[in-house]
Order: sequence, then structure tokens, then C-alpha cells
Amino acid sequence: MILKRYLLAPGPTPVPPEVLLSMAMPVIHHRSPDFLPILDSAKRGLQWIYQTKNDVLILCSTGTGAMVAAVNNFFSPGEKVLVINGGKFGERWVKIAQAYGLEVIEIPVEWGYSVDVNKVEEKLKKHSDIKGVLIQASETSTGVYHDIESVGKIVKNYEDTLFIVDSISALVAHDIKTDEWAIDVMVSGSQKGFMLPPGLAFISVSDKAWKRNEKSKTPRFYFNLKKERENLAKNQTNFTSAVSLIIGLNEALKLMQKEGLENIFRRHSILAHATREAVKEIGLKLFPKGVPSNAVTAIEAPQGIDGQVIYKTLREKHGITAAGGQDKLKGKVFRFAHLGYADKFDVIVGISALEMTLNELGYPVTFGKGVAKAEEIFSKEDKK
Repeated sequence: MILKRYLLAPGPTPVPPEVLLSMAMPVIHHRSPDFLPILDSAKRGLQWIYQTKNDVLILCSTGTGAMVAAVNNFFSPGEKVLVINGGKFGERWVKIAQAYGLEVIEIPVEWGYSVDVNKVEEKLKKHSDIKGVLIQASETSTGVYHDIESVGKIVKNYEDTLFIVDSISALVAHDIKTDEWAIDVMVSGSQKGFMLPPGLAFISVSDKAWKRNEKSKTPRFYFNLKKERENLAKNQTNFTSAVSLIIGLNEALKLMQKEGLENIFRRHSILAHATREAVKEIGLKLFPKGVPSNAVTAIEAPQGIDGQVIYKTLREKHGITAAGGQDKLKGKVFRFAHLGYADKFDVIVGISALEMTLNELGYPVTFGKGVAKAEEIFSKEDKK
């Protein structure tokens, strides 16, 4: 039998046919009049999905590039930042900040748990010279969502402290209100909920953060957000634009606008809920002990079965590319994404393949039990 491939990873995620076709058009010059209205439309669409009046800058990089820009554009060497570190990407904030000479104060969060927001306030009271709070909205490595709304309410009270959020896997999957929640800098990436190939990063900047940008003494060249802002006002990017990707972005944003914000968030919530309940029905445990992310579900491997073997069997035998565990979770968990261009049948296919995989690896499975649970949830939601 042929092996059809399904992409259920938390990035890259599947790309809609309309978006792929739009990127296949002949390449146009990034400084030509033809490109200006495309970038203008895309930047307005980004403000819509970000729920912000702030400029949302477009960088030709992965999401990590925007994380770097969020550090080297707003701080000076020696300044203190507070990092919520509850997974592989919390660790990345720490490493980036340290690479640019910042003094990092950490709130270590046990992997699988959401941050205790009271600890954020405790640290800010103890260290009055903290210049920024850096956090993930969705910690992709653990499948956990942090309560950034509550953290934002705390940080807002500290006039000289920026609130910086990595929403690379959370944006689109969760209703994140940039302006209302007082998020000063928020980063995201094209290969997640935006339904695009990797290669673009997006970063919103508040007025409060722009004032800090004027004081920052950290060296920067490629990721110079002041110059990006100046060029965006002219519907250009500072350096060569990723023309085809931005054309695809514009098309993807049109699809999202047609679906509507509330429907997008509801869809991701339902897909995540169905995945979690189906997994539990099979007899497996979810890894998150805190609030689970609507972008990706992290699942504990059954005792005696290596999570990496589950991941490899899904991919090699059943054509399902999900994700394994990272770092200290390698072999202990595997992950299914339900992000971006995903619907109920992606979940059903994934759960069906998981049941078959577990059976092949010697785990007792009642075929169809997890699938039936997912179908039950989807059928109830369809009737609402």
C-alpha cells in the first residue's frame, strides 16, 4: 500500500493549497510598486490577528530571530531581566539574554506546569531594577500554556519593565489580546498557526517598548527594529523581503479573516479538547499538569515503551509526522499538534494511527476507543 503523509507536528504545520498556489506566482521585486500593496495588506492583517494597533514588523528569519530582536533592541548589557523558564524554549530566552550580556533572574517552573503568577510579582518586588519579563505563552516542548493575561496585569504596574511574550506556537491557537493585556513585545513565526512554510517572523512593539529602544545600547545590525519600522511605513522591509512568503502570508491572512477570530480560537480549542480526551480514553496520560496548550498535546509514553519509538513508528509505518520529546523529555513523551490548517479529521487520523502504533508496540488497545471519543466530541460540537 502507498504511504500517504500527514503533518501533525507543532511546526512546520500544513499549508493550505490556496497559499501554496499564491507562492507559485512569478517572483516580483521587493522594491517594485507591485509589491507595496501586498505588504500593506499583510501588515494590516497581522495587526488584526495580533489584536493590536501597534506596528507588527516582518523579519526574514525563524521565530528565534524575532526572540533575538526582542532582546537586543530593548536592553543594554548588564541590565536585569526576569525569565519564566519552564521548558526548552524558556531555556532559549535565558540563553539569548545571556548572549547579549544581560543579567538573568529565573523563575524555574517544573516541566509540565504553568507558572505561578504570584512568583512573578514577588521577583519584581524584590528586584526593582528588572527591565523586562520574558515568557512563553505556549511552551511547545511541554504542551503547557502560561497565564500571560495575569502576568501582563502584574507587569503593567511596573513603569520601567517591559512584558515580552513568545507566542510562536500560541498565536492563532489562543485568543491573545496584545494591547488589552499590555504586551509590549510579542513574537511569532510563520510555520505555526499562520499556515506558512518556515522563514518569516513577526514582532509587535508597543509605544512603551519603542521608548526603551531609544535607550538600548546593545549592538544590532540585521535585527534593527527601528529601521524595520521606518521601512514598514513605506510598505517595505529593511533588507530584501521574502517576497513569495509574504505573498503567501497575505493569502493565509485572507483565509483567517474569512473564518473569523472567534471561530479560529474555537476550532483550536475543540481540536485540542478532542485530542486530549481521546488520548485519555485510550488509557494514556497527558504530560501537562498545568493549563494545556491548544496548539500541541504532549502525551506521556506508556511505561516500558520509548516515546521516540512511538514517534518513529507513527512516521515510518503510518505516515504521521508528529513530534517526539525534547531534552530531558526525550523518550518520555510524544506530541501531536492541532495547529493552523487543521480540522477534526486530522485529529481522527492521528488518534487512529496512535491506536495502531501502540498495539504494534505491545500496549493493550481497544481499537476505535480513542477515535470514538473524538468523534463523539466533534459530533456534539457540530450540533451547537
